Amino acid sequence: MAGPADTIEDVSALSFEEALAELEKIVAELESGQAPLERSIERYERGARLKAHCEARLEAARLRVEKIVMGPQGQAERVEAADFS
Repeated sequence: MAGPADTIEDVSALSFEEALAELEKIVAELESGQAPLERSIERYERGARLKAHCEARLEAARLRVEKIVMGPQGQAERVEAADFS
């Protein structure tokens, strides 16, 4: 059974770095093969949510970089807000 820390909402509150670190721990745990089957399934599901969260954060960062407006001299002129929702 998933604990309160394993909720979908909990994942959305994590920074990219926090989510990636947790995902790496889950991968190590699953690769060890030491967890019981039910625990492995729960960790896999949590890992899938973390992976999706990391991908969304990376995409948001990519879009933010693309929103930098370059001036005629090749200098960053301004940054336009991007909608990340």
